[in-house]
Amino acid sequence: MTRARWNERFLATTRGRIVALLRAGSRTVNELAAALELTDNAVRAHLAALERDGLVEQEGVRRGIGKPAHVFRLTGEADSLFPHAYAFLARELVRELRERVGQEELASALRALGLRAGQGAGIRGAAAADRLGGTLALLESLGAEVDAVQEGARARLQGQSCPLSELVAEEPRTCGFLEGFLEGAIGAPVHQTCQHGPRPRCRFEVRTGAPAE
Repeated sequence: MTRARWNERFLATTRGRIVALLRAGSRTVNELAAALELTDNAVRAHLAALERDGLVEQEGVRRGIGKPAHVFRLTGEADSLFPHAYAFLARELVRELRERVGQEELASALRALGLRAGQGAGIRGAAAADRLGGTLALLESLGAEVDAVQEGARARLQGQSCPLSELVAEEPRTCGFLEGFLEGAIGAPVHQTCQHGPRPRCRFEVRTGAPAE
């Protein structure tokens, strides 16, 4: 299941509806219960679970008639559950680039863009193997789940998904951007053998040099 599809299903649940309500503004337990037609205790149970998941946090206390009421809001992490215009913009940019440079030059143009982005990512490390770790952490923050397996002087990067899956499914040459990005960030030759199709998966080989003894 893609992340976008999972998000859609989550937002259709009771907890997802709570997240959607909090996106419009901070609310108390009573306000959420009234909007969802649930008991206060049921809402508190859902809020506790959302707090554990890092999606909701207490903002403060609202004082008025009666007992003070705790006010809840979304965390920054919860923003990733909602659709963004980024994918739409990126898709249009790839289409425009393809029209400008042509089909044959698209992959190399995307790779050049990725190389520049990778070089500017600020990944630190004296050796390629050191920079590989920082690069993988950066990819994880962008939504990629990639494992690295060292095989002699090479590291094989294998992902169960692709952070650019929507773009790659439409235009496989988009993998050239990630190939260039990895090479620029790690500072070592990278070759991609990604799995394309409706469910793309990342596959890259990085020449990191022999691992330290």
